[in-house]
Amino acid sequence: MLRPLRRQLGRKLAAALVRLEADAEVQARYDELADKNTEGTLTAAERRELESLVRANSILSLLKVQARAFLQQQKAA
Repeated sequence: MLRPLRRQLGRKLAAALVRLEADAEVQARYDELADKNTEGTLTAAERRELESLVRANSILSLLKVQARAFLQQQKAA
């Protein structure tokens, strides 16, 4: 699904994607929700929020894989 994206990446965009990280506030909120999930104390709204953060992280991870592959391909060329 994301392979066509790899062909469209430029070197600068790919490098930026590889370096992209959640900001401290988002990471702190994720950690808080993850702890509450482990403790079994999440509300329904917090569960939805945690699931959204997990989905966003999964998408970002997939984009980073494609960006790294693009950069490796460029290095080999």
